[in-house]
Amino acid sequence: MHGRPRKASKPEEEAASAAKAVKLRSLQSQFMKNHHDKIYTEEAIELSTKLLEINPEAYTAWNYRKLAVEDSLSRIDSDPNLVNSILDEELRVVESALRQNFKSYGAWHHRKWVLSKGHSSIAHELKLLDKFQRLDSRNFHAWNYRRFVVELTKRSEQDELQYTDDMINNNFSNYSAWHNRSVLLSSLLAQNADGFMPNERIPDEYDLVHSAIFTDPDDQSGWFYHLWLLDQTLNVETPLLTSSWPSHGSTIILSGAGCLNGSSSKFTTFCSESGSFPLILYFDQAVGGVSSSTVTIDSELKGNEDLVWEPISYKNSQVSCVWVTHLKYVSTDLCEYKVKIRVGNSPGIVSSRGHNFRAPYEFVFTAHVHDTVKDSQEGIVSWTDGFDIWDAKSKDLNSLITLDQLQAEIDFKWRQEAIDSEVECFGILSDSKIGKLTLARLLMAREAMVSDDAVKGVRYEEILQLYNDLMALDSSHYQYYKDEHSVAFLHKMTSSSESLSRHLFRYRGMNNLVCLRLNNLSLSRIASVEKLLFVQMLDLSHNELHSTEGLEAMQLLSCLNLSHNRIRSFSALDSLRHVKQLKVLDVSHNHIGKHSVDTTRYLCSSPLSNSEWSQDDVGRQNPGLVTKYWDAYFVLRDLNLKQLDIAGNEISGNEFSSFVLQVVPKLVWLDGQKLGN
Repeated sequence: MHGRPRKASKPEEEAASAAKAVKLRSLQSQFMKNHHDKIYTEEAIELSTKLLEINPEAYTAWNYRKLAVEDSLSRIDSDPNLVNSILDEELRVVESALRQNFKSYGAWHHRKWVLSKGHSSIAHELKLLDKFQRLDSRNFHAWNYRRFVVELTKRSEQDELQYTDDMINNNFSNYSAWHNRSVLLSSLLAQNADGFMPNERIPDEYDLVHSAIFTDPDDQSGWFYHLWLLDQTLNVETPLLTSSWPSHGSTIILSGAGCLNGSSSKFTTFCSESGSFPLILYFDQAVGGVSSSTVTIDSELKGNEDLVWEPISYKNSQVSCVWVTHLKYVSTDLCEYKVKIRVGNSPGIVSSRGHNFRAPYEFVFTAHVHDTVKDSQEGIVSWTDGFDIWDAKSKDLNSLITLDQLQAEIDFKWRQEAIDSEVECFGILSDSKIGKLTLARLLMAREAMVSDDAVKGVRYEEILQLYNDLMALDSSHYQYYKDEHSVAFLHKMTSSSESLSRHLFRYRGMNNLVCLRLNNLSLSRIASVEKLLFVQMLDLSHNELHSTEGLEAMQLLSCLNLSHNRIRSFSALDSLRHVKQLKVLDVSHNHIGKHSVDTTRYLCSSPLSNSEWSQDDVGRQNPGLVTKYWDAYFVLRDLNLKQLDIAGNEISGNEFSSFVLQVVPKLVWLDGQKLGN
């Protein structure tokens, strides 16, 4: 482990080990009797000492000694000398055990416990740690204990940072020292301590880690610290609003359920049975506190005085990047309404890291309310016919989404300079796997900061090629590189209106729905959804997706094609439970039901721990089928599907089809066949 090969045991060592085991069993038997009978005599305590000298990992023995210490302290007067004598003995036993096994969890935890009793020898601990760390400078137990002692002694973080300097300069491969350095710097940077402003300190840290990386490019310690530095360079503590739907300056058409006669509008048409439409806010990091007091809405639309904002998260968290509320409208009130949204004028929106939203933003859109003049269509939705190509030269896309215009004014200059310097530096190491990966990450970071349309997206081809090279060079991490390649491709595709429009279409069959076609692209991961909030129809067929994580943000989505992917269960579709507009879902020709062991099943609750499934009609009438198909049940019951395709999966068959019809009673089309009443 850690580059230190194991040595084969010699015969005399094996004999000594066998004798040690015999002695250990004898001691354990007598010790357990003392522990069970709560015997805390000197002889019994000495027996536990001998046991720990042989096996420092005997957790029960350490816990016994805690009970023995408490018993001893309860029977003496509060004489400091007597107290220290008892605690000194515990520290001696711990030190002896650590000499046997420097990585004993139980020993280090017991030493912490002794010091927490208020022992007076805390100042001695750092000297002892120095001695231990000279024996093994990378031992993370010692470093963890060091942080504990430093906190007790109130030693300054600057002094500890200098200590990591010394340890790193002595051995660049000291991963624990690099990690401790990141912990200390995170605190000092957050405090804006003197000499620790990010724009001043982080460039110096890059210079330090270069010394380690270029001295030994094969050692991982410096690379991990470099990755942490990259995160610090990109990290903007204040949460930002990155996109919304409707977007600023856009126009939407609202109507009741059904289709508009001859609808050919370039605007987004939204038909709703409930007489409401979603208002979506997408932040660059998870936030809480989005409410009617922190987001104000000025509109003549009636009935929107007390709006409830909900976080969209498959983890059911109260913080999320995506927040949604629903604005009501009356489909018979044919009129044009201006809607003004103010985000963050009042304090209260706070990131999961505790930072306040400090970039108030205001956007305005127009809502046209039209009456429905045709009955709702129940024809089958086709993924092959009825699409009109998007005119790439038109400016229709600007009415649907505003790309990269919701960013607050952030000082990116020093960040850009730091990233540019790193790109130039690591270009010479691009022949190695870690060098290629680091360069790809740096280029992605640089692209995220580009605001000039003339140069935006120019490095994506290089990034994609780097991940292609990595997939060929390092098969053991192929899936990771594949996922990152997919993320880079989707960032490239959404980097400009021109590139995005190549994948956009209008579907004539349903009010000219905006359709995004990303089929046959070998995608294994979904990304850049913050720029796709306007999409109503999404074709992801013939890819390599394993789940739908990320699609929960696309609240306008009514039609989704996931056929010919690598989805292994319905629980991998758990995020779709939040997409309330979804009417058409195609998951045909996946791997659902094929694998007996399903690692995605824990994305949603199991009926074994949730009894609510037995409270509805399906659960009461068919408890056996609900238990058998619980993941499908928990996903499908929350959807209002009219069309579902599941053919070509191991799970498909008469029994499952019958079950689906009970769970989704409003279904009209199943596997291409229209259902009876």
